[in-house]
Amino acid sequence: MKSFDAIVIGAGQAGPFLAARMVEKGMEVALVERKYLGGTCVNAGCMPTKTLVASARAAHVARTGAAYGVNIPGEIGIDMKVVRARAATVTMNARNGLIGWFDSMDGMSVIYGHARFEDAKTIRVNGETLTAPRIFLNVGARPVIPELSGVDDIDYLTSTSIIGLDTLPRHLAVIGGSYIGLEFAQMYRRFGADVSVIEHGPKLASREDEDISDAIADILRSEGIDVYTDAADIAFARNGSGISVTAGAAKIEASHVLIATGRKPNTDDLGLDAAGVATDKRGYITVDDKLATNVEGIFALGDCNGRGAFTHTSYNDFEIAAANLLDGDDRKVSSRIPAYALYIDPPLGRVGMTEKQARASGRRIMVSTRPMSRVGRANERGETKGFMKVIADAETKEILGAAILGIEGDEVIHGLIDAMNAGTTYPALKWSVPIHPTVSELIPTLLGDLKPV
Repeated sequence: MKSFDAIVIGAGQAGPFLAARMVEKGMEVALVERKYLGGTCVNAGCMPTKTLVASARAAHVARTGAAYGVNIPGEIGIDMKVVRARAATVTMNARNGLIGWFDSMDGMSVIYGHARFEDAKTIRVNGETLTAPRIFLNVGARPVIPELSGVDDIDYLTSTSIIGLDTLPRHLAVIGGSYIGLEFAQMYRRFGADVSVIEHGPKLASREDEDISDAIADILRSEGIDVYTDAADIAFARNGSGISVTAGAAKIEASHVLIATGRKPNTDDLGLDAAGVATDKRGYITVDDKLATNVEGIFALGDCNGRGAFTHTSYNDFEIAAANLLDGDDRKVSSRIPAYALYIDPPLGRVGMTEKQARASGRRIMVSTRPMSRVGRANERGETKGFMKVIADAETKEILGAAILGIEGDEVIHGLIDAMNAGTTYPALKWSVPIHPTVSELIPTLLGDLKPV
């Protein structure tokens, strides 16, 4: 049996950085990863998908160049093998960077293999037992496949496998109208495929306010994507070389099907019972406000704890754990203000409460909206789809939440993220003097237009 000061299981966006901090403190750390360093973000999430999004945007800009006086003769062609290779290169560069970093660390033992608990202080990997007083779980999540009629009879794609696709689908049917599915839908439409989005619920991006969801649907439809909501009784059947997809009265003849209906934690094969680690009914490891499980010395970070499903929340889990365990700080998950983005084009940047959540809180609220058609930068770029929205507390003047659906919305939202984290009230922020011409310059104007609802 090998002994360490700490064992990290899973090499996503929390565990490796925590392991590195512990090594800097002179500890001996084992980092166990059963597949690739970098986790979902590097290998099957942010980095490859946003690289693909960039290729899709390049195709879109080329096709629309004539509107800007840029004439490209002939049809715009897409080489999917080059597109795929570019995404793979970005992934490999990041993964190899991590490998080189860890190889340079004295005190870090990177072990490739599948870890299972023997007891609360011991794991087994590749037939060998390892023990440590502290064990950190950063095992991530994977796509979930719902029990839909005929799904087992077809060759479907997931958000992981579609990244490896180097041919263009004739017609891509996307099952699921949430963030992952919508990004792939627009991406493949811009590559040249026919695309249909099929959502069981009443609206796309269901956690958003209805006006945001409607605007997202309008953006996708404007590019020729068919959107089906309230899609009942989704079913599949082979049809020659294609796949027939039915959803209520709708019938789509697809060449490829992407199942994008959510993710589930990779906790079902860790031997958590042997360690006594508690999970909720969906398999997420239950943690307290400092990321500790119910078993002393065992912590859960990242997607597997159900306290955030993003790279940035996973990395913040690392920051919280490192601050509390290594720096004598007192940081809590509950202090984190939720923020995220949807990377369709134009993107959606989100922070804090939706208007619906703010109304349900019982507060007296104020709301302001502004269409992107009234933003100078958007008009100059010819990208005026979407709108800006902010919600504030009428009594405390606190900014409660915001949504920027429009050009550079994923960057503009950071002004409000920073203000909310700093506790800046909206009257103070509305007197800032921004740079012209930018999208962010409209934030003070947006705040100045807040009205009670």
